[in-house]
Formats: sequence, structure tokens, C-alpha cells
Amino acid sequence: MPKIPSWIFILLAVLYFMGINIDMMEVDATQYAEISREMAETGSYLEVYQYGMDYLDKPPFLFWVSSLSISVFGANNFGFKLPSILFALLAIYATYRLARLLYNDSIARWAALILGVCQGIFLMTNDIRTDTILMGWVVTALWMIKECEIKRRWQFVLLGTLSIACGMMTKGPIALIVPLLCFGTDWLLKRKWKQIFSPYHLIDMVLIGIMLIPMSIGLYQQFDLHPEKVVNGETGVSGLRFFYWSQSFGRITGESPWNNGAGFEFLFSSMLWAFLPWMFFFIAALIINVKKLIQNRFKLSENQEFLTTGGFILVYIALGSSRYQLPHYIFVVFPLAAIMVANLLHDMLVLGKYKKLYKVLYPVQVFSLGTLLLGAMLILTIVFPGNISGIVFCLTGIIIWVYLLRKSMSGKVLWISVCGMLIVNAVMSCHFYPSLLEYQASSKTGEYIKAHNLPKDSTAMYHMEKRAHALHFYANRILRISDSLSIADSCRYILTNDEGRRKIDSAGYAYTILKQDKMFDVSKLTFPFLSLATRHTVLKNYYLLHMKG
Repeated sequence: MPKIPSWIFILLAVLYFMGINIDMMEVDATQYAEISREMAETGSYLEVYQYGMDYLDKPPFLFWVSSLSISVFGANNFGFKLPSILFALLAIYATYRLARLLYNDSIARWAALILGVCQGIFLMTNDIRTDTILMGWVVTALWMIKECEIKRRWQFVLLGTLSIACGMMTKGPIALIVPLLCFGTDWLLKRKWKQIFSPYHLIDMVLIGIMLIPMSIGLYQQFDLHPEKVVNGETGVSGLRFFYWSQSFGRITGESPWNNGAGFEFLFSSMLWAFLPWMFFFIAALIINVKKLIQNRFKLSENQEFLTTGGFILVYIALGSSRYQLPHYIFVVFPLAAIMVANLLHDMLVLGKYKKLYKVLYPVQVFSLGTLLLGAMLILTIVFPGNISGIVFCLTGIIIWVYLLRKSMSGKVLWISVCGMLIVNAVMSCHFYPSLLEYQASSKTGEYIKAHNLPKDSTAMYHMEKRAHALHFYANRILRISDSLSIADSCRYILTNDEGRRKIDSAGYAYTILKQDKMFDVSKLTFPFLSLATRHTVLKNYYLLHMKG
């Protein structure tokens, strides 16, 4: 099995940073960006607000690090995205360190690269969510706990508990649940009763509790001390109970009102695209590892590990039992899946195991990568026709991929997979996302408002989508939103659509058009939009009007 050179990871980091200045996509990423911008502006770090109103949904860690970055680099794409990209790199490095403890350096490097080139990571470094930072903290906690298990040093205890606490301040109790399920399963199958019932776990819980004090104080001050506040249509809402119970466990028990009807298979179907191109090897690794456990009669020796497989299965059961699920919820266990795939590939390519299975999986891998590369070419030539340099770049990449495909080399399936994903996501970051986001009215108009320094008290949205968080973030100011035509009497600049403009015309207002363009909800792609022939039928007009009189 070939050893991965370090420059591959440098190239991967460069590709992540190539998309750092691409505008963010509505709704979640821009909402988090605007909250972070307001936090940097107001300095309110313990109590979180959005548009000056109480915010109770996500824990504050993403907002903390993003607002600090915005304070240094400004309220722009770079300032908001930088922390999340750094945490994606941390997740890759921590995966390497954990896999090295579980197996060896060769498998560890492949595990890190497998995680680094899966489609979900590329998505998370463009469309920023809390899950990027959560994944970084959780796999770091697993690494530190394993180090502590082997070396028994206090610095690993402190770093492990710190990672869990920061993960909980990123997305709640799931950051504690994952390590508990991973190591609990591994220790149980190895009959490590002293590890399971160790009194030192009480110290761990105390340390985690101490580290959670800042967030808990903020929640208590903002919500528990003010039961009269109306939060999500209710009064008497406890911020502490919300974060430590309702937001996570309440979705399983039914206490939480959040329910999108996602079934138990939903997250697995999301992995089919998010963990490309490794998903087929992962399914095989999962089945093989479970089969081995059954053959061993649910008992493992010291040199075996079930931390990754057992952790993945139990975490999936916990997440899949939730009444409300989104595709990125499963990303937290991608490091475990990457280690499982790396170990399976080592068995196949180095030890010569599962030859018949490999003969089935290899052509499937080639076909899926070929389909992705064909999709990249279609983007450059049909969906968003690019310049000749982009097409030449993609064709050159495909030629290199075909050369690797035909060349006899060690670990060929790994090299063609990495090469294919780098080409596809270079096209996505350098061409697809920038072209797509030209149709996001809120970000482009926000940039125009900031560039021309339009006054926030005299600029408003009329008769448009309420969740245009990008408008406020890129304008670097909170703008007024109204469905009342009277807004035209008090504001000099109005952002509106065709229906809003017709109502303004009917009321007899005079204006000039400062900016007119086409818009589309870019987070909900459709075939009519992706086709040049029919795109005009689904685009809507938006206008920035300068009111007169």
C-alpha cells in the first residue's frame, strides 16, 4: 500500500481555500454569518441575538470563533469561512492521529485522505454549518481519549474533556454521546470493566461541566431569568433545558416540535452522495466488520478494534431515531467511516484479502468517478458554459485520470479516486458555485448596498423572502423588512420583486431603477434551472429602486 506524501494534503488545503471567497448560500450559512457579524459588532458573546432579537437554536461556539475572525478580517466571506475550514483541516489531522493509534501510519494517512476528499467535506467548506466544527472537536476527543487509554497522561484527559466541551458548545450533547458510544462499545466487547466503571470518569464529567459554565451562564441570563420572554411562540422557556435536553433528546422522545418526517434510512441515503466516492467500500467494510464480530461471538482481543464500527452503528441509531433530520447530521461520524474504509483497502491491496469483492467494487468505483467527471464537463459546457481555460483544465484532468486508470500501479483505486474528486471539486469551487451564486439576489444586492454605502435606516426589502440573511450580512447592516406599501414613504431605497414593483407602480410612486437582475433559490436546484434552454422560465426579477419625492 503506497504511502501518501505530505504534499497531497497541502494540495487539498489549497483547494479548500480556493472557495473561501465564494459567496455563502442561503439559508443556514448566511444566517450563521449574520449572527456572527452582529456578535462582533455588539460584543455580546454570552447572549446570542439575531437582528437584535433573542436567538435560541444553535449553541454559540461557531458564532464565537466566526465573530472573532470577522473582527480581524472583516464581515466578508473570508472572515466567516476561515474558522470552519481550519476545523475541517483539524478533523483530517485528528483522523490521522486516531487511525495511527488504532492501526499504523500507512492506514492513518489513507484514512485522513479518504476523509479529506469525500464530497461532504468539500460541501462543508463552502456551505458552512456547525457540523464542520463539531466533526473536528469530536474526532479530536476520540484521538485524545485513545492517547489517554494508552499513555495515561493528564494532558490527554484535559484536551479530551476540552474537545468534548467545545463540541457540546458547538452542537449540544451529541459531542459527548459519540465518544461514549465509541469507547463504550469497544471496552464492552473487550471486557474492559475497569475502563467502563472507572471512577476517573467522574472527574471527566466535572471538567466538562466546568468548561461549559460560560455557555450555561449566558443561557441562564438570557432565558431562564426571563420566563416572560416569548421564544418560538412559548413563554417560560429554559435555555439550559433546551440545549441540554430538548434540542437533542426531545427530537427522539417527541418533546421537541421539530419533525420533518425523515425515516430511519434518511441519513444513510444522504451518505450515498455525501461520502462519495467511498460509499460502496464503506458498506462493504461495515458488513465485513459486523460479520467478524459475530464470528468472534461478540468478544474482541486487545489488538482488535470495534471503536469505529460500533461507534458508527450506535451513533447512526441515535441520529436516525430523531424525528427531525438533515443530511449533514451524519457528517460527525465520517472520520469513523474513513478509518473503516482505509483498513478495508489495506486488507485488499496489501494483504490480498477479499479479491472477489474487490473485483466487484473496483468497476463500480470507476463508473461512479467517471460519472462525476462527466458531470463536471457538463457544468463547464452546458449548465454554466465556461471559458476555454476552464474546459482545457477539466479535459487535462480527465486525461490524467484516464492515464492513471490504465497505468499499472500500487493502490490504483486510491489514486484514481483522489484525482477524480480533486478535479470535480476544483470545477465546483472555481466555476459552479461562483456561477450559481450570481443568481442569489440577497448577497449581490447586499454587496451593492455596502459598496455604495446606502443608509440602513432608509433601505428596506418590500414583498420579498423574509429569510434573506445574506442581504444583511453583505450589506454590513440590518435592513428593514416590510410587506406594507407604506415603507415606500419612509425609505429611499427599496429592494423588491415583480409583484412588489407592480404595487408600487399602482400606488403612483416615482422611482429610478438602480439595479435589476434575475434571481433563483439556489439551494433548491431544479432541472429547468440547470438547463440553459429553460432557465429563463424559472428566474424571477428583482429590483433595487431609488424612490423619489
